[in-house]
Amino acid sequence: MSKSILFVMTSHDTLGDTGEKTGMWLEEFAAPFYVFTDAGIEVELASAKGGEVPIDPKSLGEDFQTESTRRYLADEDGQARMKSTVPIRTLNASDCDAVYYPGGHGPLWDLVECEVSRDLIEAFASADKPLGIVCHAPAVLKNVRGTEGQPYVEGKSITGFTNSEERAMGLEDAVPFLLEDMLKERGAHFEKAPDFEANVVVDGKLVTGQNPASSKGAAKVMLAMLE
Repeated sequence: MSKSILFVMTSHDTLGDTGEKTGMWLEEFAAPFYVFTDAGIEVELASAKGGEVPIDPKSLGEDFQTESTRRYLADEDGQARMKSTVPIRTLNASDCDAVYYPGGHGPLWDLVECEVSRDLIEAFASADKPLGIVCHAPAVLKNVRGTEGQPYVEGKSITGFTNSEERAMGLEDAVPFLLEDMLKERGAHFEKAPDFEANVVVDGKLVTGQNPASSKGAAKVMLAMLE
């Protein structure tokens, strides 16, 4: 029987009060999507509200294109699937063998406070299924609790988009909170590489990536767990 993985994505497209658009960062979807599909893993696409997932316009810029993003932009079926995701409220952890959250700034506004997402993550964690989260998406762990009621990230080795990377983007005042600070406040052991360099951290079945460059590596670690 083939393995399956659930992708959970943002439905939010506004970057705070800046007047700019945001959403999901394309590389963080595209690279893992093809790592899994090329390996024969079934990928289910879901989002906070269902329907079309907003893609951060900046991630479509030429400077941020990779082999994976170019493949996606030529993939009519993949683009069609991105426009018709299912709402996460219709799913549960028993539906798939793993769950993956791509980042972008969007999740900071909708998935962080989403109780359905929180419950889904807690269910995957309690079932000891792989949980992959990259870049800004570790923000979705903010309200997740462990089996004893403690913050899920307490005592865990983890990474994500760093304070210095946010400042380099000029967005430290636009976001509702700085991800690195939030994770440390909840007792996580935050591990970081130099800005924008690939960095994947594994703690049990929790796989986190620091930034877009880390998404393919995180997916390969998860694939090894599934295989």
